[in-house]
Amino acid sequence: MEDQGTSGPAGEPPVSDDKHHGKLDPAEIRSQLKDRRAKFEKQVESKRADIERQVHATKAQFDATNERIEARVGRNLLMAIVIGVAAGGIMLVSLIFFKVLFVALAAAVVAFASLELRKAFEQTGRRVPPIPTVISAVAMQPAAFFLHDVSRWLVVLLGILFVALWRVFEQLAESRRTDLPTLIRDIASGTLIQVYVPFLASFAVLLVAQPNGEWWALAFLVLVICVDVGAYASGLSFGKHKMAPVISPNKTWEGFAGAAVVAVIAGVLLAIFMLQVPWWVGVILGLLLLGSATVGDLAESLIKRDIGVKDMSSWLPGHGGFLDRLDSILPSAVIAYVVYLIFV
Repeated sequence: MEDQGTSGPAGEPPVSDDKHHGKLDPAEIRSQLKDRRAKFEKQVESKRADIERQVHATKAQFDATNERIEARVGRNLLMAIVIGVAAGGIMLVSLIFFKVLFVALAAAVVAFASLELRKAFEQTGRRVPPIPTVISAVAMQPAAFFLHDVSRWLVVLLGILFVALWRVFEQLAESRRTDLPTLIRDIASGTLIQVYVPFLASFAVLLVAQPNGEWWALAFLVLVICVDVGAYASGLSFGKHKMAPVISPNKTWEGFAGAAVVAVIAGVLLAIFMLQVPWWVGVILGLLLLGSATVGDLAESLIKRDIGVKDMSSWLPGHGGFLDRLDSILPSAVIAYVVYLIFV
């Protein structure tokens, strides 16, 4: 008979040979598992380090590119895109599904923009009372939507008068009064705010209140955005000849030409597929809005240059202030409304 194990000393049972039977010692098993775990953790750590290096390198490259773009155009492009898309989505929903919500949004935006311009005027010594400025600005928007044209004009005039009288009563209540030319300048500044911001903006609300007016409002907003994007892209790529270097150093004739091409193409497409009017109406609308958007942009740049500020505020990262986004829209709303009355 064969031995079943290694014989021990006389009188003792045989000692089992674990290796002979293919069994490993528990301590050796734990040691192998520990080694494998250490190798696995080392591999994981190496992979994580590689991923982190790639992420940091990509982020550094993105930041460098963004800094170059920002240095050239003076804007945080990423934040501008994010905020622009979010605002556009909200505006789109309000226009198509809830017209009253559009009125509320317009009133809120106009209120902020009016306060921005009032604050900017304050830096030059002009005093415009904030409370009547906001009340009048907000009141013009529902008036444009719910009231007839004559009543709307009455609200506009009463709003301007309200701001002026408030400033006069402030003057009378002060122990140390300003001189008459300064008071007239303050009243004129308050009137300019009401006409430039809420009154021009009310034409967009008035357009939305018309039959199928929401589609015309959407079309003119899209066209203004196309003009801005076309001017930005072509100016950034090909811009060499300054359009108005004293007023707006970044505007070029190459950018204007690119905006014109985009405006005509977008106008034709919107006329055919959205507004259901002849294609040549889209050409007219596109060219008119090209002019109004450019004039609006230059007008606000002139105001900022006179005041001595780069942006009206920093409430919208990447965009500046609310008025910095409305500068092209405000005069364009009037043009869009007039074109609607003529061709519809």
